[in-house]
Amino acid sequence: MKALPSFVTLFAALALTAFTSGLQAQDATRSERGTRPLVQIALLLDTSNSMDGLIEQAKSQLWKVCNEFIKARQNGVAPVVQVALYEYGKSSLSRDAGFIRQIQPFTQDLDKLSEELFALRTNGGEEYCGWVIQRAVDELAWDTSPNIYKVIFIAGNEPFTQGKVNYATSCKAAITKGIIVNTIHCGDEAIGTNTKWKDGAELADGKYMVIDQNRAVVSIAAPQDKEIARLGVELNKTYLAYGRGGGEGLKRQAMQESNVATLAPASGAPVQRALTKASANYQNASWDLVDAAKDKNFEVTKVKPEELPAEMQKMNEAERKAYVDKKSKERSDLQTKINQLNSEREQYVAQQMKTQSGTNTLDSAIIGAIREQGQKRSFKFE
Repeated sequence: MKALPSFVTLFAALALTAFTSGLQAQDATRSERGTRPLVQIALLLDTSNSMDGLIEQAKSQLWKVCNEFIKARQNGVAPVVQVALYEYGKSSLSRDAGFIRQIQPFTQDLDKLSEELFALRTNGGEEYCGWVIQRAVDELAWDTSPNIYKVIFIAGNEPFTQGKVNYATSCKAAITKGIIVNTIHCGDEAIGTNTKWKDGAELADGKYMVIDQNRAVVSIAAPQDKEIARLGVELNKTYLAYGRGGGEGLKRQAMQESNVATLAPASGAPVQRALTKASANYQNASWDLVDAAKDKNFEVTKVKPEELPAEMQKMNEAERKAYVDKKSKERSDLQTKINQLNSEREQYVAQQMKTQSGTNTLDSAIIGAIREQGQKRSFKFE
């Protein structure tokens, strides 16, 4: 639809506001991560009727995908990982907006992402791949710094050509900004090729991949898994909720433990979540005093008593600082134990993998692309 002339001035003002907001978001991003390299991943998931299996795979494997960057290094430095999430192709979404919804802009809040994934429901609709790629390219605060790994993963099963926005235009616009587009067709490889999923990836320096969205994700069980998962839950006791969002953050954390526990044990999700929580990629400084205190400019003594955990409200300043330090030490010790167990686990899994064939599920597709493309951005993966 063409914009009416009377709206030109308004449109220009809105565009300027969006551009300014994007720059401000980038400045905040750079300030928060300091000198650490950045990885930005946008997941665009088809939530039409046939995609229940895809959503199940995404729920169980979010943690595993993010864990690929725990030991990744760019010039010897571990990256900050941000993930954004869109859904498209559901008839209950706005037709005028292309049956597309931005669920979450770029964030490090993995519990929030998990919460949103578990809330997703599917129903029939039209899947406009070109349109959702365009939305992700234009709306998200993509960093403009050189050597950033910026990537879109779009998964679905209907022709890539649907909708009023041409997929070729969207994919070319993405790679012009240094954003790789990987396409994941849920179905037959030849059908995906014929319906332009492969072409979309090739236009944006990406990979064309094929998965079985209805296949159950099965991880290799290791002797260390049970203890790693237990210690991951134990970590929750070291979190000290503060401020207006503290209670909500603590509740969300507990809910995601419960959500992950409902997944099939063979998915390995509880172990992968525990490994995430034992890494720098699990960051909750906005509501947790221990994470917040890692910032040299943060002072727990300046937090209002009524915004502190109940057990800290009657403490004096010295006692509060000592209590945060104590919880920080407890967390560090638990994380060390988890990582030590995981070192043993990795050796066991590596041996078992020698006798097993690969899988064609969402996590394996994404991880394969991440490793291949990350290396081109100077990332080294252990």
